[in-house]
Amino acid sequence: MSDRDFVRKLLIAAGIGVLGLVLWQLSDVLLLAFGSVLVAVILRAFAEVLERHARVPERWSLALASLIILGLLATLVFLFGTQMRAQFVNISTRLPEGIANLARRLGIDDISSLAPGNLSLQQGGTLLVRVIGIGGTLANALADLFFLIIAGLYIAASPRIYRVGLLKLFPQSQHDRIGESLDASGQALKLWLASQLIAMTCIGILATIAFWIIGLPSPLALGIIAGLLDFIPFLGPILGAFPAVLIALSVDVKSALWTAAAMFVIQQIEGNVIFPLVGKRVISVPPALALFAIVAGGVLFGLPGLIFGFPLSVVVFVLVKKLYVRETLGEQTPLPGEGTSS
Repeated sequence: MSDRDFVRKLLIAAGIGVLGLVLWQLSDVLLLAFGSVLVAVILRAFAEVLERHARVPERWSLALASLIILGLLATLVFLFGTQMRAQFVNISTRLPEGIANLARRLGIDDISSLAPGNLSLQQGGTLLVRVIGIGGTLANALADLFFLIIAGLYIAASPRIYRVGLLKLFPQSQHDRIGESLDASGQALKLWLASQLIAMTCIGILATIAFWIIGLPSPLALGIIAGLLDFIPFLGPILGAFPAVLIALSVDVKSALWTAAAMFVIQQIEGNVIFPLVGKRVISVPPALALFAIVAGGVLFGLPGLIFGFPLSVVVFVLVKKLYVRETLGEQTPLPGEGTSS
């Protein structure tokens, strides 16, 4: 190998290393970008439904879809906003009592002594700092959500621009292959998001009714929490049930047992009734692989990684099956959502 070739390969290796380091430093931004793509997929899917069934012109479908979604959210806030706010405040005040009850039943006399920095009220300075930190975290979360919505609207408005731009990063001979893989990934994401949103809505409604029948305080807020957290497969149902059980413990043990049983039954209904009806067959990522992807995303990237771990695994799963298993190894393997209309 000549000195020139050695230096060139060394520079290429160094460039790849620097690129990997930059991508790692920008991991939060890349996750936000992926979240924006999910928002765009939802908006485009709704717009396509309006085009196909309501005969809305393509140039107006996205604007109409966005207005309908915004109108539905505004209507919900108008009808239930005050009630939801009051119930969430009630949850925030009763949740520590539920945690304390659980700690006492586990034989822990002072749960605050286990927390880093000791969260006792006597340490007013430490508590104030933590409250300010929580407020800053919520502000950052709202800012990220606003960014996701705006960026998602831009992507949904002109998806071809971003698709063509991404294809230009690859050799021209690979454009068709990469384009087909992107289409397959997008179709799988669209079908999974549609089924997941329907399942989340059903879980939220069923949980709210169950909590109301059991007699829990703030059943609507607890049902919303259960429905939203159901976005995270496998772990989401557990995380969604945990606040309800803790609140129930602040009432009595019987309510906590009924709440746990109700959430178990609701999850069985989701797995055996709701998902088969709305298209469980499109979510063909092996459960163990999906669970590892969710946990790994949470460990590496925190809450955003936990939220986007499964949809990311859907994309990677489709790309591996399409580009490697099917086209490189020549194995016949189905893709999630293959054969369904877009």
